[in-house]
Parts: sequence; C-alpha cells; structure tokens
Amino acid sequence: MCIRDSLQHTLKVASMNSLSNPVASTKHGIILILAAIMPVMAVISLVPVLPMLLEEFKLVDGYEVLVPIAMTIPALCVALFSPLAGAISDKMGRKPLLIIALIIYSVIGILPYFLKNLSLIITSRVFLGITEAIIMTIATALIADYFQGKERQKWISIQVASVSLSAIFLIALGGMLGELLGSRGPFVLYLLALPVALLVALNLFEPKVKASISEQAGHFPVKKVVPLLFITLFVGIIFYSMIVKLGEVLAISQAVTPAMIGGIGALANIGVALGAFGYGKIKRSSGPLLLCVGFGLSAFGYLVTAGSSSLVVSSIAIFIGCLGFGSLLPTTLTWVLKLLPENVRGKGTGMWTGMFFLGQFLAPIVVTLLQKPLGSLSTVLVLIAVCCALASLVAALKAKGASDLKCDETGQLQL
Repeated sequence: MCIRDSLQHTLKVASMNSLSNPVASTKHGIILILAAIMPVMAVISLVPVLPMLLEEFKLVDGYEVLVPIAMTIPALCVALFSPLAGAISDKMGRKPLLIIALIIYSVIGILPYFLKNLSLIITSRVFLGITEAIIMTIATALIADYFQGKERQKWISIQVASVSLSAIFLIALGGMLGELLGSRGPFVLYLLALPVALLVALNLFEPKVKASISEQAGHFPVKKVVPLLFITLFVGIIFYSMIVKLGEVLAISQAVTPAMIGGIGALANIGVALGAFGYGKIKRSSGPLLLCVGFGLSAFGYLVTAGSSSLVVSSIAIFIGCLGFGSLLPTTLTWVLKLLPENVRGKGTGMWTGMFFLGQFLAPIVVTLLQKPLGSLSTVLVLIAVCCALASLVAALKAKGASDLKCDETGQLQL
C-alpha cells in the first residue's frame, strides 16, 4: 500500500512539474528573437534621416552635438541600466516585466513623431533606452532559461545573427518612412513592439528556477564572470569602431559615396551574421579557442584595411573582420550564461548587455581620442589590429586544457 501511494505521489509530482515547467520550442525562440530586435531600431532606423533632423533643428544652439546625442543616447542608457534590469527580473519575474517594457517602449518610442522640442525628444530617448535595457536583458536571459546546451548555443547564435541582419532592413525601412513622412517617419516603427508584446503575453511562460544543488550554486561567480565582461567591452569597442567609422575607414583607400558606404555596411552586417551562424555550427570547442579564432579574424580585418589602397580589398577585409566579430559575440555571451546560477542569471545577462552597449557608446570616442596623437585613422586601425592579435595570442595560450564551451554543462570553464 505504501509503495502504491508513494508511486502515485511521485506520478502526481511529475505531472505537476511538467505543467509548471513547459518545454520551450522554436515558437518561443522566435518570439524572443523578435523582442531582441526591437531595441536595434533605436539607432539604426534613424540613420537615414539624421541629415534631415540636423536641418530641422539647425536653429537650436549646439544642434550639431544634440541631434546625434538624441540618436545614440539609448545605447548609453542600455549600458547603464541593463545590470539593474537583470537584477529586477531575477526578483520580479521575467515575462511580466518584458510585456510592460515592450508596451512602454512602443509608447515612448513614437513620442518624438509628435514632439517639437529637441530637449523633450532627448528626454524621451533616455526613457526609451531604459526600456531597451529591460527588453534586451530579459530576452537574452529567457533564451538561457528556456534552452540548455547545444539548443541554447543555437538560439544565442540566431539572436546575434538576426540582430545584425535586421539592421539592413531597418535602415531601408527608416529611409522609406523618411521619404514618406519626413524626418519623424522612422519613429512610427516603434509601434511594432505592440504586436510583439501580445505574442509574449500569449505564448511565453515564466521560467521556474530550479533548486540549487551545491551550496555555492546561488552565488554570483565574480572572479570568473568579470574578466569575460571586460573582454565583452573590448569586443564591443572593436566591433563598433569599424561599423561607426565605416565611411572614414573606406575613405582610406578611395573616395566613397553614401550608397557605397551603405552597400559595404550591409556586407559587413552579413559578415557578422555569418560569423554567428558559423559559431553555431561548431560542435566542440573551448571558450579560449573560439576567442583565439575570433580575435585573429578581427586582427586580419583591421590590419589589411589599414594598409589597403583598394576598395575591393578593404571590403573583403572588413567582411572577414566582421566574421570574427560575429563569432566573438555569441562566444562571450554563451560563456557568461554557462557560468551563471539561475537565480542571478538576469543580473549577469544585464551586466553582459551593459558592457557590450558601453563598448558601442565608447567606440567612436576612443577612435577620435586616439586619432589625433597617433596622426591618422590608419595608425589607429593598426593599433586595434595589434590589440586583437595580442588577445588572440593570449586566448591561444589559455586554450590548452580548457573545457568545451558548448557541451559541458558544469560551468567549470577555464579563463
């Protein structure tokens, strides 16, 4: 009798667990990718109308600085608020916070379409950046919550690739809306967040944090994660230094038109996407080995571009460098996620997101500050190439005996 009762109890618990822990599917992954793409619109969609916005606000004192700040300040807000957003999601739950953030993001995002005051537009963009921090952090954390092992690695690769490819279409859409509706046209795109919020509400589920097995499982692994966060910051800087300064970089070899910059920029984003997809196809590799390859490709891209006198050669080198960037991003993110206990995963994901977006914000500043003392942009590119090569060498030295990043679920990875 006791055995039967015990068996019935076990079956009942198993049934309850299966209901409270739904299995994530492709549908859930796609919805999370759509959510992660939303924050990309903050900057990318406005690129085609930046000249129009500058012309519109040319009577405002300091407009040359203020208008670009209005465009890029959400990235700084993501960098500052992502860790806090992740920590809050660990406490409050992910799904409700993501739904609220997407709705607010849509409402605040479209406000500049109606606003006439540049200061108010910048203020609205600050709040937009805060909602971006929540969306980006939670979407990534939920991928880690829903999927494990190779499935997690696959969806992280898809996320990085999709965000890069979406930039191509968002620029085109921003340009079309700018032609149809004027300088404020691209702000209409923020309404796309509303159907995404509906998809999240109807389909996603709140992940259940499993009980920690070891006594240390719930502690934030500071010593292991912090070095990876600084590597992520460096990756963000070298990635966006090439993207933000693309026009000037191409001008090293010959004069270029906006159309040529746009075309090669699209090629660069395709390179990032292919690098991310290529990372997803690698079956077994340690974190240091993947970093070695990624930084090596980045070094090659920067070095050849710096010394090239041919636009074709520069374009190919940039494409190869972007293959490296595309593999570095999922490598660092996967590594961090594997190290994080479930109860602090949101906080850790937010820190990774914050460091990457901080790199995006700092990239043009770093290049500009280096350009004057070094004498030319070519020299700056050579310096970045040397830094990437050194990073690749250090990673190669660390690769010996390092654990497999993708298949080992213990999280015991060697830096």
